Amino acid sequence: MIDNSPVLNSKTVRPFEVTNRLMLAITIPVMLASLTTPLLGLVDTAVVGQLGDAHLLGGLAIGALVFDFLFSTMNFLRAGTTGLVAQAMGRHDSVEQQAVFWRAIGIALIAGVIFIAAMPLIIGATISFMNPDKAVADAMSTYVSIRLLSSPMALGNFVVLGLLLGQGKAMQGLYLQFLLNGVNIIMTIWFGLVLGWGVVGIAWGTVLGESVALLVGLTMIYKQFRAVPNPSRARVFDVQEIRRMFAVNRDIMLRSFFLLIAYAYFTRAGTEAGAITLATNAVLMNFLLVSGYLIDGVTTAAEQISGRAVGAHYRPAFDRGIRLSFLWGMVLASVMALFFLVYGDAIVALLIKSPEVQALAAIYLPWAALAPVVGLLAFHMDGVFIGATWSRDMRNMMILSLIGYFVAYFILPKYFGNHGLWLALHLFLGLRGISLLCILPSRARLQFAR
Repeated sequence: MIDNSPVLNSKTVRPFEVTNRLMLAITIPVMLASLTTPLLGLVDTAVVGQLGDAHLLGGLAIGALVFDFLFSTMNFLRAGTTGLVAQAMGRHDSVEQQAVFWRAIGIALIAGVIFIAAMPLIIGATISFMNPDKAVADAMSTYVSIRLLSSPMALGNFVVLGLLLGQGKAMQGLYLQFLLNGVNIIMTIWFGLVLGWGVVGIAWGTVLGESVALLVGLTMIYKQFRAVPNPSRARVFDVQEIRRMFAVNRDIMLRSFFLLIAYAYFTRAGTEAGAITLATNAVLMNFLLVSGYLIDGVTTAAEQISGRAVGAHYRPAFDRGIRLSFLWGMVLASVMALFFLVYGDAIVALLIKSPEVQALAAIYLPWAALAPVVGLLAFHMDGVFIGATWSRDMRNMMILSLIGYFVAYFILPKYFGNHGLWLALHLFLGLRGISLLCILPSRARLQFAR
């Protein structure tokens, strides 16, 4: 059945209750699912680390950074879909939820094909920017050239996950992420370590994981859509809604791009300091990523509840969602910081055999361990602003924070070396959170006064 009805009135108040149970019903599945992603990064690092070659680990680190740039920049396909679907859910508009999905999946497939076609340009630009030695460059090129083949599948998975999270179906998202990263991890170990393919095996493991997950995810979505009215072609290609999606996605993309610039310069500084420092910072950044992915459960809950509250035009749910998500986020960030402070050295020793990297990592471990606490407010505010689709504000505050970061980046390492580099990263995280918090009250008043 085709539904040609217009988008429902966004000014109608539709109250709903925000409880700890609702918060945890989203947080826990997303947190568990998110844990498998940094676990994959740790497995990749461990597989290459067993080879005892810091150049291979450096090549993998730079290759992973390439996909951080490409896929994190395209993360609007997940985040933007979540926010728009959650708002449609708040309006009780199931047809628009489907229309958002079809618009986003089209963008995902086109962008994925473009990434594959641009493979030589991507590899060449990375080598030019990072300027690694030949052994590191060769490892990076091999990894990137294979993994780029998964681009359409990876971006399609963003959209599927965005739809499910926007609907509050975190358990289904959990199943898909477990499947994606589970297949990836198993194949990476088998290809990379058991068969001895190294970096090549890691890349092919990722391609297989993304492909299997998208096939299963689309099957789940098809069954869901088949049971309810479907949007007409005119509804899917509604000019006003497409413009809104592009405006939201453009600003989230720019925000993500600027964020990755900050991380890229952090990695580049390690490259300039030598292969040992590069490998050390790469290992320690995994700690920050693990913590960030854990906190992502709370961030996603903030996205879904904020978006739903905006769609329902119900300020009490919006405010309570912010308070509860921040409190749970602080608990998680503090636990992770304590865990890494106590067990960080043992984890580094497990991941990589190089004594030089182990010794250097012990010196800089506190910076990586405390980063999630410093960055919590930024992660939390991201969730609120994404759910409310206040993407322009996110973009502007990111630019402001990036300027502050570069001031610190070019000054502090001259006096404090790698400690100064980590301090600059902490200042960047803090600036992002504080700047968004400062504009939140006025933005919320405008939103709910309409």
